This record gives sequence, structure tokens and C-alpha cells, in this order.
Amino acid sequence: MKTIILGPPGTGKTTELLNLVDAGLQKGIEPNKIGYFSFTKKAATEAATRAADKFNLDLKNDLYNFSTLHSLAFRTLKLTKTKVMQENDYKDFGKKVSFPITIKKATYDSNTGLFNSSNEYLELIDKARASMTPLMKLYDRNEHYLDIERNILYLIDRELTKYKKQKGLIDYGDMLEKFVECDIAPAFDILFIDEAQDLSALQWKMVKTLWERSTDTYIAGDDDQAIYTWAGADVHSFLALRDEVDDIRVLDQSYRIPGGAIHDLAINIGSKITNRYEKEYKPREGTGVLNRYMDISQVDLSTGEWLVLASTNYVLDSTREHLELNGWYYQYKNRNSIPLDLLQAIENWEQWRKGSYLNPLQITNMYSYLGDSITKGYRKGKTLNQDLNYTQEQCVADHGLTVNGVWYDTFQGLDSYRINYIRRMRANGEKLSKIPRIRLSTIHAAKGGEADKVLLFPDISKAAVIHNDRSPDDLHRLFYVGVTRAKEELHLMEPRNYERTYSI
Repeated sequence: MKTIILGPPGTGKTTELLNLVDAGLQKGIEPNKIGYFSFTKKAATEAATRAADKFNLDLKNDLYNFSTLHSLAFRTLKLTKTKVMQENDYKDFGKKVSFPITIKKATYDSNTGLFNSSNEYLELIDKARASMTPLMKLYDRNEHYLDIERNILYLIDRELTKYKKQKGLIDYGDMLEKFVECDIAPAFDILFIDEAQDLSALQWKMVKTLWERSTDTYIAGDDDQAIYTWAGADVHSFLALRDEVDDIRVLDQSYRIPGGAIHDLAINIGSKITNRYEKEYKPREGTGVLNRYMDISQVDLSTGEWLVLASTNYVLDSTREHLELNGWYYQYKNRNSIPLDLLQAIENWEQWRKGSYLNPLQITNMYSYLGDSITKGYRKGKTLNQDLNYTQEQCVADHGLTVNGVWYDTFQGLDSYRINYIRRMRANGEKLSKIPRIRLSTIHAAKGGEADKVLLFPDISKAAVIHNDRSPDDLHRLFYVGVTRAKEELHLMEPRNYERTYSI
């Protein structure tokens, strides 16, 4: 039996799937006869961890079939990492190809399996593989590949195939193809495919070999949140399942989105998507707040948990300066605006000046920012007893410390801009020892996330404008995801360029 589970934002899709896993285990189904495969490693790991905790199972030995499809192929084919293309292999290829090309970055995301490269030719080659579209056909039907020369693309693809063969290497696409060709899909009593709207055509081909050998299959996702078509995701295969499955369940109650203007806006954007599963989507109790602004200076970001979203990084780059000038602590690309070890060193230093005792680990962290203010030979704290704590006076006397002023006068290697930013954050009372309360993210990277307050920029790139003329559903889905991250408040900015914007 095959069942689709449609889970709009915040409706508890993951919980529903995990309850079905629990039910299967309670019926006595062996853990290794349950397959749980997701687009992201994070989702599969969450399911495995819950099952392990509830049923006292071992993650490695009992729940190894809770993974991404790439991991399943890797394991079933009995591959080793040395046989799979790594970033250094791509860089080596760039140097050794008959017409050398620059490859500064080329790697597969460990969470999603998506290929990321600084070289547009390699990205297009990977997308053609994932979408199962002939490379030249994909190139010819996309007029915005302006920086890619057709003949060079053909030659690089040919050279890459030759390089892999000579080195005995395969890439992620090869793994999935070999899995299908070798006909080695395991049989499951229950098969779960999560985040199905994000699977590529090649992944769908692999999925179908799995469900053909499974007793019961649950395919979960939300077509309205299919935002990876740019990387080869095939939402049309997910939509086409309506004619192949036995049942379609809709989780219609959101536990995230409040009623009122935010929910109304989400429904309005979703209704613009032309090819979709029709589904009811009810808000939780309460009324959300929706505000619009002409300039970011009008938004009060001084308190609360914020998720700042944009479709492109360049919009977020310009937002960072505003946050720093106002002394607000934030996270961008999974990095804190100021490294935690520096902030800890500052906090410890100021406590030290007031007479506190600190341990050697804290002291050596501070020493790393003091440059030539530490006598040669003392920087690594070799004279400190690891079992003792020390005052600042003791370290001045016996352990190489030669200064005792305020941190911004004694710490070295910090420019005035950085110092002033940190001083503003401290004056604002920002909790610098915790995860920053403001997160900057592209909408793609924030999928699955949420926040009490969301600030959303409608700006889009020139390439997105061109793509939108041909496939407007992609932008509708992207901003539907952006809007539905908000738990309490949604704040919308006016675009910087009205010719390059999504109209919300």
C-alpha cells in the first residue's frame, strides 16, 4: 500500500511519520526492515534518534536504514570515501584537464547531498545528471546561462567522465545510477520517504526501486515548499503520484502559523501556484502581526528572536552593516558575527580585572589575544598548573602577563570598527555567551526553520527575474516558504529595486 502524507508548514509532518515508525516497531517489525530515507540527513537522524531512545535501539547496528538516499547507495554498493569524488579530486581535475579550468570550490553538502561549486560548468553538469536531462538539451532551453560556452561545456563534461574512469572514482550521481542499474534495492516492511518534494528525478528513480520491494510505503512532503528545482529537484514526480497511490492524507492543522494577516498572506501566495495538491491549511489560535516598512531602520530589532530572510545573499550582506552599527548580535551562514572564543576572552578578562579566579583554559584563550603583551615562552600557559585557578595579579607576577587594562586597550589584532561593535553589543545587554538571537539566512537555507519574528526581503536576482517569466511557480513556492517561517510576527520590507522583486 502506498500513501502520500501532505504536510504544510508547521503541521507536524515529522511527528506523524515518527508515530508511524513507533507503531511499526510496536507491532514487532524488526528495525532493519524499516527504511526511513529523507532529502536531508538532519531529518533522517531525528527519526533514528527518537526510535533509538524510545525502543532502546542502537543507532549504528539497528537503525542504519534511517539515512539519505545517497548514504543508502554508498552503503549498499560497499563504497569507501576514497572511491568517491572529493573536493581535492575536483581541484586536481581542474588542473589536469586538457584546457585547465579554475575550481576553487566543489563539494557535496553533507546534509542534503546537493553539489556546490565555484565553477558554473560543473554545477550545470551535476544538475543535468540529477534531473536526468541531456546536458546539451538543458543548456539550450535555459537562455540565462550567459557565462557558459556551449562547446566548452561539452568538452568539460567529456573530460570529467574520462578523469573519473582513469582514477577509478565516482560521484554522487554515479552512486544513484549504479544502485538502480545493479538492482540491489533492499526489501522493507515499511518504507518512509520524507521531504519528497525535494527529490531529483534520479532520486525518484531510486525510490521507485525501493517501493517496488516494500510492503507499505509512506511518501511525505509538501509540494508548496518545493524550492530546490534550481538544483534539479523534480516536484512534478511528487505531484504525479496522485495517480499511483492508494491514499492521500492531509495534515491540515498548523501549530506554527497564527491566524489573521500572516495566514491570509500564506494562503494567497499558495493559491498562485498553478500545479499543486489542493489542501486545507488551518492556522493555530491567536492573531499574528504583519507590518511593512520602507527602510530597515524602521524595524525595531533591539529585542526578541529574529529570522532575517532574503532570496539572495547579497541582500543579507548589506543588512549586516546595519546590525553591527546598532550593536546587535547575529548569526550568518552558521557563524556568529563575533567568534565565541573572542567574546569569552573579553568576558573573562573583565571578570579577571575585578579579582576573579580563572582556570588555565580560560587564561590561555585570553593570552591568544594579547600578542606581545605576553612574555615569550608563556603564551601557551605551560607554567600554569591545570588543577589550579589564578588571579590576574598572580599571572602578572609569575606567568608572563604584562598588562592589566580594559580589554579594548589590551587585546591586539582588533580594528576600531570591531571594537566599537563589540562595545555596542555589551552596552545593549546582548547575551554574548548564547546563540545569537538574530539569524540571517537565505530562504533556501531556512527551510524547516522558524522564529517568533521574521523579517523578509522581497528582492530577487536578475537571473530569478528571467526564470520567473518561464516558471513563476518557483518564486511563489520560495516566498511561501519565507512567509510561513513566522510564529508571531512577519515584517516585510519594500524592495530596493521594483524591477527585481517578488510582489507580496
